[in-house]
Amino acid sequence: MTTSKTSESSAAAPLLDLQSLVVSVRRRRRLWCSLALLGLLVGAVMAVVLPPPPTAVAKVLVAHQEDQANDTGTLIRTDVELLGTTRIAGKALQALKSREKPEDFMRDYRGTGLTNNVLQIQVTAGSDAEAVARAGALAEAFVADHVGRMREAAKAEAQALLDQRDRMREELAQVNKAIGERSPGSDPKASASIESLYARRAELNSRIADFDERAAQARTGTPKLIAGTQVVDAPRVVRQSLPKTVLTRAAIGLVLGLVLGLAVAAVGTVVSDRPVLRREIAANLGASVIAELPRTSSWPGGRWRRRRAGTARERLAATLARTVRGSAEPVSLLELGCARSTSVIALDLAEALAPDGPVVITDGLPGPELAGSRRKPGSPAVVSGERAADVPHEERRIGVGSVAPGTAWTDLRYLGSRTVLVVRAGHGSAAWLHTVARQLADQRIPVMGVVLIDPDPRDRTDGTLWDGQHTALRGHFEQLARRNDGGTSHAVQAVGERGLRTERRSMPAAQVPDSDQEAR
Repeated sequence: MTTSKTSESSAAAPLLDLQSLVVSVRRRRRLWCSLALLGLLVGAVMAVVLPPPPTAVAKVLVAHQEDQANDTGTLIRTDVELLGTTRIAGKALQALKSREKPEDFMRDYRGTGLTNNVLQIQVTAGSDAEAVARAGALAEAFVADHVGRMREAAKAEAQALLDQRDRMREELAQVNKAIGERSPGSDPKASASIESLYARRAELNSRIADFDERAAQARTGTPKLIAGTQVVDAPRVVRQSLPKTVLTRAAIGLVLGLVLGLAVAAVGTVVSDRPVLRREIAANLGASVIAELPRTSSWPGGRWRRRRAGTARERLAATLARTVRGSAEPVSLLELGCARSTSVIALDLAEALAPDGPVVITDGLPGPELAGSRRKPGSPAVVSGERAADVPHEERRIGVGSVAPGTAWTDLRYLGSRTVLVVRAGHGSAAWLHTVARQLADQRIPVMGVVLIDPDPRDRTDGTLWDGQHTALRGHFEQLARRNDGGTSHAVQAVGERGLRTERRSMPAAQVPDSDQEAR
């Protein structure tokens, strides 16, 4: 039965909970905001320390023999690729009388096709004059190469047409010779042969004239294309605006830093596996969330938040007071990642219980959060863990300890036989929360509930366990307490019996909605 339930819950659990991931990344906003701000500052500083090099641009009008109105830019992209060849770079360096390698020069310029026939050449150099000279030499080299290629293509086309014409003329000479050798006669067959020769001669004359015309057109069209290919915008220096450069690079750094920060936060969230949702913390600890306390803000504008936090502390103290009053055994508050908040909660709880009788707080915290705190006159007494045995049994004891790594688990029993866990959301890993639940179970310390510190304000999950070990633990431990103490009240006995009944009638947790909206 237990194995089947475990397999069903494991199959229902997603491999990656997107809601938990989003909440965890949002809680790490200090990390990705800091990286975004760092990227912004680095981009701005780089714009000032390493300004862009002097740049010159030139525009070239490129005429193509294959120009079409529906061209998608294939021809101009071909020109851009031809511009980035060692032949063009080498001719430009020869014009500049430079010994620089064409491969190195190619890294300092680039071409961009603005339209189907306009090519922009952008060159960087060590100075403005050098950039202008290099842009001009590169533009002239490209124009000369383009014009040379068009001339060679036109020449090759015209020569091919003339070769075809010459072959036709040779064939025409043979036809004329055959016609001259034939004498006119009355033979019908000879007459038909001569007529076919005359027809062939007419066809050859027509084709020769056609080849002459096409060759002339090929030669005539080249000057028009050559004249159309020219530098239409002389090389000029591109003026760099420092404020614009700073803003541009700062924006780029901001975006890159933000993306990097979000990626680091997401990866860190998946790797660390620190539960932040109420349902996850309750499931890992095996106890329900009975109350939560928001984080107080130290900013001047967070005064209303501090007021809300004070109201939440009063409600929390009243809730814990009702819980402690209903317990016949000493209760402890065990913190995980929130020692200072736990100390404040313990003092508030002691003040809420003061009207019922004397209250003593047993300080089992490793740090001075409770012992070194400033208390008002008449506040409950605080004793160390070594003096806990000297406290009279008539006085109510509230133990305060820690379940952080390095905790002496066997000492927790002396702080209280029941406990309320005070856990900061996102502080402990899932593995450590399991360790805390297992160690408390081994020490036979039932968990009455969990107080969540700094919860996510947008968390709508329910932290109540309907099928948890805490229900059974209450029943078992109440039976043990009843056996050890014969004076246990009927109310405690009823709680134990109710816990056992709840354990027998527990329903699968997967059938219970996670949020109040789903419950409604």
